Amino acid sequence: MAQTKTDPNYKVIAENRRARYDYAIEEDLEVGIMLMGSEVKSLRGGQANIAESYVAVENGELWLTNSYVPLYSQAKTFGHEERRKRKLLASRREVARMWQATSRQGMTIVPLVMYFNHKGLVKLKIGIAKGKKNVDKRATEAKRDWGRQKQRLLRHGD
Repeated sequence: MAQTKTDPNYKVIAENRRARYDYAIEEDLEVGIMLMGSEVKSLRGGQANIAESYVAVENGELWLTNSYVPLYSQAKTFGHEERRKRKLLASRREVARMWQATSRQGMTIVPLVMYFNHKGLVKLKIGIAKGKKNVDKRATEAKRDWGRQKQRLLRHGD
Protein backbone atom coordinates (compact mmCIF):
# COMPACT_ATOMS: atom_id res chain seq x y z
CA MET A 1 0.00 0.00 0.00
CA ALA A 2 2.49 2.62 1.15
CA GLN A 3 5.68 0.61 0.75
CA THR A 4 6.73 1.62 -2.78
CA LYS A 5 10.23 2.79 -1.86
CA THR A 6 11.44 2.65 -5.48
CA ASP A 7 8.97 5.38 -6.46
CA PRO A 8 10.73 8.81 -6.55
CA ASN A 9 7.64 10.67 -5.24
CA TYR A 10 7.12 8.42 -2.19
CA LYS A 11 8.34 10.14 0.96
CA VAL A 12 7.51 9.46 4.61
CA ILE A 13 6.60 12.68 6.39
CA ALA A 14 5.89 11.41 9.91
CA GLU A 15 5.70 7.99 11.51
CA ASN A 16 4.11 6.91 14.78
CA ARG A 17 6.67 4.28 15.80
CA ARG A 18 5.24 3.91 19.30
CA ALA A 19 1.84 2.79 17.95
CA ARG A 20 2.98 -0.75 17.10
CA TYR A 21 4.47 -1.07 20.59
CA ASP A 22 1.40 0.18 22.48
CA TYR A 23 -1.29 -1.34 20.24
CA ALA A 24 -1.98 -4.59 18.43
CA ILE A 25 -2.90 -3.39 14.94
CA GLU A 26 -5.78 -5.51 13.62
CA GLU A 27 -6.27 -3.81 10.25
CA ASP A 28 -4.88 -0.78 8.45
CA LEU A 29 -6.35 1.61 5.91
CA GLU A 30 -5.02 4.37 3.67
CA VAL A 31 -7.02 7.61 3.82
CA GLY A 32 -6.65 11.08 2.36
CA ILE A 33 -6.39 14.18 4.48
CA MET A 34 -7.80 17.68 3.87
CA LEU A 35 -5.02 20.24 4.18
CA MET A 36 -4.48 23.93 3.47
CA GLY A 37 -1.82 24.97 0.97
CA SER A 38 0.56 26.23 3.65
CA GLU A 39 0.27 22.88 5.45
CA VAL A 40 1.30 20.93 2.34
CA LYS A 41 4.26 23.27 1.80
CA SER A 42 5.25 22.82 5.43
CA LEU A 43 4.94 19.02 5.19
CA ARG A 44 7.43 18.99 2.31
CA GLY A 45 9.99 20.08 4.90
CA GLY A 46 9.21 16.92 6.89
CA GLN A 47 8.87 18.35 10.42
CA ALA A 48 5.37 17.01 11.19
CA ASN A 49 4.54 14.85 14.21
CA ILE A 50 1.66 12.36 14.60
CA ALA A 51 2.98 10.59 17.71
CA GLU A 52 0.48 12.15 20.17
CA SER A 53 -2.41 12.30 17.72
CA TYR A 54 -5.48 10.11 17.43
CA VAL A 55 -8.39 9.58 15.04
CA ALA A 56 -12.01 10.03 16.14
CA VAL A 57 -15.32 9.42 14.39
CA GLU A 58 -17.61 12.44 14.79
CA ASN A 59 -20.92 12.89 12.96
CA GLY A 60 -20.07 10.20 10.41
CA GLU A 61 -16.67 11.73 9.56
CA LEU A 62 -13.10 10.83 10.52
CA TRP A 63 -11.03 13.56 12.19
CA LEU A 64 -7.30 13.59 12.97
CA THR A 65 -6.84 15.39 16.28
CA ASN A 66 -3.69 16.79 17.90
CA SER A 67 -1.35 16.25 14.96
CA TYR A 68 1.45 18.80 14.63
CA VAL A 69 2.19 20.52 11.31
CA PRO A 70 4.64 23.41 11.80
CA LEU A 71 3.95 26.87 10.42
CA TYR A 72 5.27 27.59 6.94
CA SER A 73 7.58 30.58 7.17
CA GLN A 74 6.66 32.06 3.76
CA ALA A 75 2.89 31.95 4.48
CA LYS A 76 2.49 35.28 6.25
CA THR A 77 -1.21 36.14 6.31
CA PHE A 78 -2.86 32.91 5.21
CA GLY A 79 -1.11 30.47 7.53
CA HIS A 80 -2.65 27.63 9.49
CA GLU A 81 -3.00 26.51 13.10
CA GLU A 82 -0.33 24.01 14.06
CA ARG A 83 -2.56 21.60 16.00
CA ARG A 84 -5.98 22.02 14.38
CA LYS A 85 -8.39 19.13 13.70
CA ARG A 86 -7.99 17.81 10.16
CA LYS A 87 -10.68 15.95 8.27
CA LEU A 88 -9.77 12.53 6.89
CA LEU A 89 -11.19 11.35 3.59
CA ALA A 90 -12.61 7.83 3.53
CA SER A 91 -15.66 6.18 2.03
CA ARG A 92 -18.90 6.05 4.01
CA ARG A 93 -18.65 2.29 4.33
CA GLU A 94 -15.12 2.48 5.77
CA VAL A 95 -16.16 5.19 8.24
CA ALA A 96 -19.13 3.07 9.37
CA ARG A 97 -16.84 0.07 9.88
CA MET A 98 -14.42 2.18 11.93
CA TRP A 99 -17.22 3.60 14.05
CA GLN A 100 -18.57 0.10 14.69
CA ALA A 101 -15.13 -1.18 15.72
CA THR A 102 -14.54 1.69 18.13
CA SER A 103 -18.00 1.75 19.71
CA ARG A 104 -18.84 -1.94 20.02
CA GLN A 105 -15.53 -3.74 20.16
CA GLY A 106 -13.63 -1.18 22.26
CA MET A 107 -10.92 -0.60 19.69
CA THR A 108 -9.00 2.58 18.85
CA ILE A 109 -8.11 4.21 15.55
CA VAL A 110 -4.41 5.09 15.53
CA PRO A 111 -2.48 7.07 12.88
CA LEU A 112 0.55 5.05 11.77
CA VAL A 113 2.32 6.85 8.92
CA MET A 114 1.84 10.13 7.04
CA TYR A 115 3.45 10.17 3.60
CA PHE A 116 3.39 11.52 0.04
CA ASN A 117 2.13 8.81 -2.34
CA HIS A 118 3.29 8.19 -5.92
CA LYS A 119 1.12 11.07 -7.19
CA GLY A 120 2.56 13.50 -4.65
CA LEU A 121 -0.62 13.57 -2.52
CA VAL A 122 -0.50 13.47 1.28
CA LYS A 123 -1.92 10.20 2.61
CA LEU A 124 -2.33 8.87 6.14
CA LYS A 125 -2.19 5.20 7.02
CA ILE A 126 -4.44 4.52 10.01
CA GLY A 127 -4.91 1.31 11.92
CA ILE A 128 -7.78 -0.19 13.88
CA ALA A 129 -6.02 -1.29 17.04
CA LYS A 130 -6.57 -2.90 20.41
CA GLY A 131 -4.48 -1.66 23.34
CA LYS A 132 -1.78 -4.01 24.61
CA LYS A 133 -1.33 -4.92 28.25
CA ASN A 134 2.13 -4.78 29.84
CA VAL A 135 2.49 -8.56 29.49
CA ASP A 136 1.88 -8.33 25.74
CA LYS A 137 4.42 -5.50 25.44
CA ARG A 138 7.05 -7.59 27.23
CA ALA A 139 6.34 -10.56 24.95
CA THR A 140 6.70 -8.36 21.87
CA GLU A 141 9.97 -6.95 23.18
CA ALA A 142 11.33 -10.44 23.95
CA LYS A 143 10.41 -11.63 20.46
CA ARG A 144 12.12 -8.63 18.88
CA ASP A 145 15.27 -9.15 21.01
CA TRP A 146 15.41 -12.81 20.04
CA GLY A 147 15.12 -11.86 16.37
CA ARG A 148 18.05 -9.44 16.71
CA GLN A 149 20.13 -12.02 18.57
CA LYS A 150 19.36 -14.66 15.95
CA GLN A 151 20.45 -12.30 13.16
CA ARG A 152 23.72 -11.59 15.00
CA LEU A 153 24.40 -15.31 15.42
CA LEU A 154 23.70 -15.99 11.75
CA ARG A 155 25.88 -13.08 10.65
CA HIS A 156 28.88 -14.04 12.85
CA GLY A 157 28.44 -17.78 12.35
CA ASP A 158 29.52 -17.63 8.69
